[in-house]
Amino acid sequence: MKLEFLFAPTSDLEASLALYRDLGFSEVWREGDTTVALALPGSDVQLMLDANDPDAPFGPLFVVDSVQDFHATRPKTLTVIDEVSEIPGGFMATYREPGGATIYVMDQSTDSAAQ
Repeated sequence: MKLEFLFAPTSDLEASLALYRDLGFSEVWREGDTTVALALPGSDVQLMLDANDPDAPFGPLFVVDSVQDFHATRPKTLTVIDEVSEIPGGFMATYREPGGATIYVMDQSTDSAAQ
């Protein structure tokens, strides 16, 4: 399990992108017109700005080898918010940890470029 992204939903992608560029973040990749990943200075973790669901909770996004395997063996203290579902390049599930924070878990198991 590796912390890959800080997932940051936004209702105004361009305004959020401008702010983080002003703070010294640089664009790493983009998916369509709704998702942009930015490099955090001094870190391997990226900030993922996403306008698909601006009301989604902010939270860490961890990458695992298999979301299905993680889901089947996860600590029972993780409450399922969104069951395992297919996303471009793999699968994702969303959980709430005991303190109330949202945790996203994804894999890139169907992305041939990632393998």
